[in-house]
Amino acid sequence: MKIAIYPGSFNPITFGHIDIIERAVTLFDEVIVAVSKNTDKSPLFNEKERCEMIKMSVKHLDNVRVDSFEGLTVKYADFVKAKAVIRGLRALSDFEFEFKMALMNRSLNESVTTVFMMPDARYTHVSSSLVREVASLKGDVSQLVPVLVAKKLIEIFPLD
Repeated sequence: MKIAIYPGSFNPITFGHIDIIERAVTLFDEVIVAVSKNTDKSPLFNEKERCEMIKMSVKHLDNVRVDSFEGLTVKYADFVKAKAVIRGLRALSDFEFEFKMALMNRSLNESVTTVFMMPDARYTHVSSSLVREVASLKGDVSQLVPVLVAKKLIEIFPLD
């Protein structure tokens, strides 16, 4: 069975993330969306909320599992027997960081391959941090995130 992980903070999940997941499920038998527990960051949504939003956003996909992890991505990949790590590339600016990370992961575990995927052009400008910023400034994020995520953002940042 070909298993891949798609790690990230998903704070919150966006249509760009979902587009990558929908593409990945056509390539792998199972895709695990792995929410990273990063103690250096203060996420807008806690781990449980992020996992639940992802589960609801990808419930139409049978071969997706949502999990969380802490520590090195390649160690988690080993733990779940994944052979690939999926990384999204929106723009050239993402490439340098992701390329270095892929090389580091390969040096830590040669049996795990990084697969770079690009979202649909409609989502190349979308990031979780921009979604949070737009929502905090009372902007409409309904074209950027699923309805349930937009509702949760409005709970935090009321439109008035």
